Amino acid sequence: MSKSQPTVTELTEYCETCDTRTPHEVSIELKTESKKETNRAFSREPYRVTKCHTCGDERSQRMNDA
Repeated sequence: MSKSQPTVTELTEYCETCDTRTPHEVSIELKTESKKETNRAFSREPYRVTKCHTCGDERSQRMNDA
């Protein structure tokens, strides 16, 4: 799966694992979804990736599904 260089920002967000608001590293990454070589260049989608600084829990959400 190919990824672009992430753009990183730190925000305070709710963490399901910690069950409280904690500092998170937030980035946007382009991820390739297609497994076929012929369509890979056209199947990149933006994902919002968050990582909790307290517990390390990492989650990603497809931006088109937000």
